Amino acid sequence: MTELYMDVVGDGPIPLVILHGWAMHGGVMSPLVDALKDRCTMYVVDLPGHGYSRDCTLPLEPRASAAAIAAATPPAMWLGWSMGGLIALTAALVLPQQVLSLAMLCATPKFVRDDSWPYGSDAKQVRHLATDLETDYHATLERFMALETMGSADPRAELRHLRTLVFDRGEPDLRVLQEGIRILEEGDRRPDLPNLGIPSAWIAGRRDRLIPPRAMQWSADRCGGRFAEIEHAGHAPFFGHVDALIQALEPLLQQTLERIS
Repeated sequence: MTELYMDVVGDGPIPLVILHGWAMHGGVMSPLVDALKDRCTMYVVDLPGHGYSRDCTLPLEPRASAAAIAAATPPAMWLGWSMGGLIALTAALVLPQQVLSLAMLCATPKFVRDDSWPYGSDAKQVRHLATDLETDYHATLERFMALETMGSADPRAELRHLRTLVFDRGEPDLRVLQEGIRILEEGDRRPDLPNLGIPSAWIAGRRDRLIPPRAMQWSADRCGGRFAEIEHAGHAPFFGHVDALIQALEPLLQQTLERIS
C-alpha cells in the first residue's frame, strides 16, 4: 500500500493538521498554509486517492482516514475544509487524545438536506454527481468547482484558480471520488456534537452556496463552539480572504497554544 502523503510545513509552536475537500488536494490550501507557517507546524494531507496520495489504497471513509492521519501526526489542532471537515470532526470525536482543537471551515456534520436538516445541499444534486462521474468525469469535477465558487466576490477568477490547482498533482482516483460522494450523502454527525469535548471554531463564508452559514451556526451552538462568518467569502475563504480567515481562527489558535504550553 502506498503511504498517505503529507507535507510538513512551517516551524511554529502550534501543530496543525489540514484536510482538503472532495476532489482537491492539500496544495489548494496553500494561501492559508503560507499565512500560518511562522506560527504553526502544519501537516498538510493529501487524502486517500487525492493528489500525491492517488495510489494510496486506504479507504476515504472518515474513521479509516482519521486513524491513518492520527498515526502519522502528533496531537494537534485539526482543520477540515468542506468534506475534510467530516473527517476532522470524526477524528475529534473518536480520537480525542489526538485532536487538541477543531476548526471546521465551510463544513458541517451533515451535508445533504432532508426533512430533519433544512440547511444541506439538495440530495438529487449530490446523486447526480455520483452518476455523472461514471459518464463524464471531467465535466462533473468542473460542475462541482463551479458550485464551490458560486457566490464568491469574483467567481470566475476563483474558478480559474481552482481549475489550475485541482489537477496540479494529477487526477484524483475515481474510486475515492465515488466514496466521497457516499460520505457526503450518508454522513451525519449531528447527534455526536454535544459530546465534542474540545474547543472548536466553525467558520463560514457568508456567500457560500454549498454550506449555508446557518448550518454552521447551528452546529457551533450544539457543541459550544465559536461561530464566525467571513462577509464576502464563498465556499473557499482561503482564496482572497485569508486575512479574515486568520482573524476568525485567532481565538482557537490561542486556545491550542495554551493547551500545549
